[in-house]
Amino acid sequence: MQLQINKEQVLAELQRHVGRENGIHGRDLVARITGQATNQPALERAVRDFIVELRMDQHRVCGYPASGYYMAATQKEFDDTCVFLLERASTTVDQVAAMKGRFAPDLYIEMGVPSPSKKSTTAGVSK
Repeated sequence: MQLQINKEQVLAELQRHVGRENGIHGRDLVARITGQATNQPALERAVRDFIVELRMDQHRVCGYPASGYYMAATQKEFDDTCVFLLERASTTVDQVAAMKGRFAPDLYIEMGVPSPSKKSTTAGVSK
């Protein structure tokens, strides 16, 4: 039984999970790769780190807490994941901008992703 995971193994397993309806959670990815069904937080953390690396390598890895990770089957799944990730990043950027009393950049415009809604771009000032 294997107790280590590498990026190539994560990618190979994700390629069996195409489309949101076929998503797999991190703990289940660990179990599939290692053959171990027990909780392994360190390996789950490694899977999350490899997901980031795969995305940085331009693999279209999607994921949501409810559905788990999967490879995009459609452009819409890919776009929805980009919006989800930008929402998370925007929340953090907005907090930093507010604390510093500065304007926050519109990450949706910067990344060429349609904004899901109008949001505040300055500390305490709505558009």
